[in-house]
Amino acid sequence: MIKTRHFDAANYLANEEDVAAYLSLAIADGDPALLGAALGDIARARGMSQLAKDTGLSRESLYKSLSGERAPSSDTLFKVVKALGFTLKLAPASHCS
Repeated sequence: MIKTRHFDAANYLANEEDVAAYLSLAIADGDPALLGAALGDIARARGMSQLAKDTGLSRESLYKSLSGERAPSSDTLFKVVKALGFTLKLAPASHCS
């Protein structure tokens, strides 16, 4: 039997460019729960306790909101994105004919 190790994206988010690219892909997918899970991976890579302090949210609340099982609330989303040092910007969607 082949043994494999559990893949954890948090182990591969080494710098801001990696994090930004990862977030961009999650946003482009259009699934709010996936975005929450990606933010959770980033939070674990940087330290959930520090993120809890920076957002004013409990660690338990963050783990639940960023588990990927459900979409995080907009309040949580904005607090986490800001605490991680990012901003969300909107651009017109390009339409294919």
